[in-house]
Amino acid sequence: MRALALTVALALAGCAPDRPPAGVRGDPARGKIAVTQYACQSCHQIPGVPGSKVYVGRPLEDMARRETLAGGLRGDQAGLVRWIRDPQSVDPQTAMPNMGVSERDALDISAYLLSH
Repeated sequence: MRALALTVALALAGCAPDRPPAGVRGDPARGKIAVTQYACQSCHQIPGVPGSKVYVGRPLEDMARRETLAGGLRGDQAGLVRWIRDPQSVDPQTAMPNMGVSERDALDISAYLLSH
């Protein structure tokens, strides 16, 4: 019985979402939902989010390891939130549209992206 309980616990642990780095605010689970609500997967490949293999925007994997973001922003949560909320304020020539992402949604989306 203990072996079965251990097996089930290990299997469920594999289903748990990754945790964002220390100091990152927001709810990664809610962020994953927000990513789909804003249809980010229409242009980006996003870890854990099903969609077509698109090559319009840069893949959004390894966000926690990036030192800089588009437009030369620092690769931290504040830079990512700024980019998500208003990309044209950072780079007026970017193809990324302003999707009207709220502050809370941007925090949650950034927490999700930084947890992978």
